[in-house]
Amino acid sequence: MTSLDLDRAAETFAEADDFTVGVEEEFSILDPRTLEMVPRYEQLCVAAEADQLLHEHLTGELISSEIEIISGVGADLHDALARQRERRKRLFALAAAEGVALGATGTHPWADYREQPIIDTEHYHRVEEGLRYVAWRNNTFSLHVHLGVRDLDRAVRACDRLRPVLPLLLAISANSPFLDGRDSGLHSARTQSFTKSFPRCGVPDAFGGWPAYREYIEFLKRTNSIVEFTQVWWSVRPHFSFGTVEVRICDVQATARESDALASLMTACIAQAVRDVDEGVPFDDPAPRMIEENMWRAIRFGLDGRLIDLRRAEEYPAREAIERLAAWTAPIRAELGIELAFPERNGAQRQRQLIEAGAAREEVFAASVAETLQTYSQEVTV
Repeated sequence: MTSLDLDRAAETFAEADDFTVGVEEEFSILDPRTLEMVPRYEQLCVAAEADQLLHEHLTGELISSEIEIISGVGADLHDALARQRERRKRLFALAAAEGVALGATGTHPWADYREQPIIDTEHYHRVEEGLRYVAWRNNTFSLHVHLGVRDLDRAVRACDRLRPVLPLLLAISANSPFLDGRDSGLHSARTQSFTKSFPRCGVPDAFGGWPAYREYIEFLKRTNSIVEFTQVWWSVRPHFSFGTVEVRICDVQATARESDALASLMTACIAQAVRDVDEGVPFDDPAPRMIEENMWRAIRFGLDGRLIDLRRAEEYPAREAIERLAAWTAPIRAELGIELAFPERNGAQRQRQLIEAGAAREEVFAASVAETLQTYSQEVTV
């Protein structure tokens, strides 16, 4: 899964099917009474052995108080979401039977990272040994989407085009205002805690194609900087094992409908970037420092703030990010039959509304956990 065999990676992409879709959602594992994080990942995995479908699609993600559910390879977005909905229902039923709840915010509001044990796998022991505090501190929960892309050079060039899109997706997904027991003042504390802390993370450089990207990976390998390609934690990256472009910028979503809508938009953005590469659509490649201005605005203010049109050097209301991405992806969405439907307020905005009304952090989190249970544990109609 984590090989640095770059010739094999190129072969994997050469054999990939365009526009297959995979969805990955990360949840915190909670005591249903106190909503404290509890290390029950191993218990849930053992219990899931009785359900082969579910067991094959559960995985760990650094700490024992976190569990990830994956759709597997969907023939298209609709197939992937149908798979994910079925796995969600099974996971939430299992959690209830095992006496735990599941949370879907980008951070836990008050959990102490020092009390969260790392899961017992070779990969995550390597992460812990390599990063120490940076790994321990990373108690965060995300939504990732993979899109199959034939040809690795094409995939890298699509990643380049997605760089300025990442802050817009982050603003739309923002769902983590609390961290370390206090209101962080941010809309995505997860991004500040993870993306600004891990090495080789956040918005990548523009590589222009596979040769330059390969040279970079070979440099990291030759200098003993990495021993597996997943140690490159960019917010968009080619995934060598799956033959996909993976977008990793978004907070996990509090409700199933929001998660489906965001996964749909992420899929459309990757697919449109690939299509633009194919058609030679002109592209202004913004400097990293320009994109970082929008990244900070997305972290700090989410959809309540203003983002920058980098080409025109003009501000616009962040809420327009949805309309702008919808307009850009309209051609590929028509081709793939992708519809978008977002609520009036995203997760961070709903939590901030409760905060401003005087609700305590425990009440705010309890409301989010209730939304998550109500929507993820039942069939979603689209």
